[in-house]
Amino acid sequence: MTTGNRLALGLLALLPAMLAQADNGGIGFWLPGQFGALAAVPTEPGWSLPLIYYHAHAKDDASKPVPRGGLTTVGLDATADILFAFPSYTFAEPLLGAQAALAMGAAVARSEGSVDLTLTGPRGRTVSGSTDDTLKGGSDLYVMGTLKWNHGVHNFIAYSMGDIPVGAYDPNRLVNIGLGHAALDAGGGYTYFDKKNEFSAVAGLTYNWENSDIDYQNGVDAHLDLSASHFINDQTHLGLVGYVYQQVTGDSGSGATFGDFKSRVNGIGPQAGHFFKVGKDLWYANLKGYYEFDAKNRAEGWNTWLSVVIPLSN
Repeated sequence: MTTGNRLALGLLALLPAMLAQADNGGIGFWLPGQFGALAAVPTEPGWSLPLIYYHAHAKDDASKPVPRGGLTTVGLDATADILFAFPSYTFAEPLLGAQAALAMGAAVARSEGSVDLTLTGPRGRTVSGSTDDTLKGGSDLYVMGTLKWNHGVHNFIAYSMGDIPVGAYDPNRLVNIGLGHAALDAGGGYTYFDKKNEFSAVAGLTYNWENSDIDYQNGVDAHLDLSASHFINDQTHLGLVGYVYQQVTGDSGSGATFGDFKSRVNGIGPQAGHFFKVGKDLWYANLKGYYEFDAKNRAEGWNTWLSVVIPLSN
């Protein structure tokens, strides 16, 4: 089987996944790194089931207060383990000359965090000691649509993704799984792929609706996901991934006591992808990791993603 046919079964593993926490504290709807290798290459029509395991560990600046839900904290140290399922359908008939696909997904998760201090009053006038929190539960519901165009080695994608806020959320917790408000992200990108080498870049903007529980609205976020890899044989590719995340407008609302609180973070790391047979079906797995740097008003650390695609239409 050619590399191109193998790829047609595997690319939906790179659908986005969400780390949904409280919306302030430098955390928004979009999780950097959601798009990866071959992001714009068309896939095989029919049903597939991408499963995505995400693990992250991040810390806030231990010397700087940060708004988090209904609290203000100092020195957050947080860990999250999340398992997503994204049933996806790719249409055989073109739409606007492109291949269209729809996906809807959710996750189960365990999130835990501890803080050095909790400032419970305005401007930190009331101070309590260190505390921790752990939460297990379900995420929000995520809906995504894509259009992909192919012109030889050049591939293009347009996408939109929304959040339906039904997950576990409490504004007075240190950690959350649901976002606490609706959000919409949209953007586009490009993949160069010549069967041996690929380069992908996908950019987008996120609009966040107000979190009415805390009268807080995140500003507009901009993000860029990057991938470059080389196929060492028909089954395996190796390379690098990276992302740039920058909030472009400030936070607002009566709960935004820290002003615009614009956040940013960058990340870079390795990736590996592999195609393998399970019975008569060809599955695909991708492992990638990011080390974060140059963060501002946002927790900084590292994260890993393990994605597996199960084809269902054959």
